[in-house]
Amino acid sequence: MSNLEKNKSNAKAFYDLMFNQCKPREAIERFVGDEYIQHNPEVADGKEGFIEYFERMAVDYPGKEVHFKRAIAEADLVVLHCHQLWPGTQNYAGIDIFRFDTWGKIVEHWDVLQVVATDSKNDNGLF
Repeated sequence: MSNLEKNKSNAKAFYDLMFNQCKPREAIERFVGDEYIQHNPEVADGKEGFIEYFERMAVDYPGKEVHFKRAIAEADLVVLHCHQLWPGTQNYAGIDIFRFDTWGKIVEHWDVLQVVATDSKNDNGLF
């Protein structure tokens, strides 16, 4: 398996473990390098900030889940196009970008989210 394919697989496994399985600490321990730089303004920088945020989300939104629609890898980056389902709230189309170190560990994260609209001026959908 190439490094690009391995990084895509690891990004999805990381995301599944922390989001779907609600095990952010284990996800960090298994898939994150020495540092974790966070660009989402809702999540504190570093590993503990990430763990704290997603432990709280697991309590506040039991049954939340993500479905992967696409995974794209280039150089040290992986982009995941995802459908996030949040019980009791809106659902989102998300783009998550992960940067990997030379050992294949995640060290940086960016994301953008868009509410899945019920009305659209086209029939193409978000996925």
